[in-house]
Amino acid sequence: MAKVGVIGGGAWGTALAVTAARAGHDVTLWAREAEVVAAVNDTHVNSLFLPEVKLDPAIVATGDLAVVSTCELILLVPPAQHLRAVATAIKPHLTPTIPLIICAKGIELSTCALMTDVVADVLPGAPRLVLSGPTFAKDVALGLPTAVTLATDQIELGRGIAERLASPGFRPYVSSDPVGVEVAGAAKNVFAIGCGIADGKGFGANARAALLTRGLAELVRLAVACGGKPETLMGLAGLGDLVLTATSMQSRNYSLGVALGQGKTLAEVLGARRSVTEGVTTAGALVALAERKKVEMPIAAAMNRVLNQNASIDDELKRLLDRPIKDE
Repeated sequence: MAKVGVIGGGAWGTALAVTAARAGHDVTLWAREAEVVAAVNDTHVNSLFLPEVKLDPAIVATGDLAVVSTCELILLVPPAQHLRAVATAIKPHLTPTIPLIICAKGIELSTCALMTDVVADVLPGAPRLVLSGPTFAKDVALGLPTAVTLATDQIELGRGIAERLASPGFRPYVSSDPVGVEVAGAAKNVFAIGCGIADGKGFGANARAALLTRGLAELVRLAVACGGKPETLMGLAGLGDLVLTATSMQSRNYSLGVALGQGKTLAEVLGARRSVTEGVTTAGALVALAERKKVEMPIAAAMNRVLNQNASIDDELKRLLDRPIKDE
């Protein structure tokens, strides 16, 4: 058994806390919201973010980062744009050798940094791993069969932690390509919004398949330019996560796209949500990173114009379809 800390009391952080407890560990869950802390400790339910799932009473919630920082393994699960602030806040309390598993999917908007680079900047020397893959929080929390990727440059450490987190319903596969895994986890949210828009507009299954395929091609180009391996993008953290996120209404990003395609405004959709829809902010960071790496990503660029520059969906569709014919 180990003492596992989870920083982030949203649906995904709560699901990972359940997973760690199911694997036999003592779990401390940090949440920003006092009502989440109280609900987890008093009623063993995260009533704000994962109300359908009863939590193991062994999961203890806290609002004090110093308490979580004493754990032997820490999972970082804040929204991507808040990861730097969270890492800065735990730094005074953290032993430098504690492994940190980064579970946030995104690219920092202000710097175009991947999440591992953000953590390395704030907490140099701490062992860093990335957990990603096709996962809906509720399914994971319920113990439904799930496979994920755990990526790290320290492969033996990764294998040991994968063994510790595994349970009959949760199977981690170890990868030596954290860059490829991170780029995939961030970019797939943007393409999922695009697939949702296509379905919301009633464009049909052909259009969704084309968006998935060409989006994957853009994703591979960027990952390789950043130093990732193309085969990683064919695995759980790439193709697997893209297909899941871009085809189900359980996905916050896909469902947002569907609503936009049906005529709702971005403000209307986001205003009705408590949880973060990562793809909206990631779109801008993704396009900026692609420009830095001189990688062409026309679908991602179109999505960024729709989400962050008030461009018309119909105008962006015409722009994409009017592009010159090229070899695949």
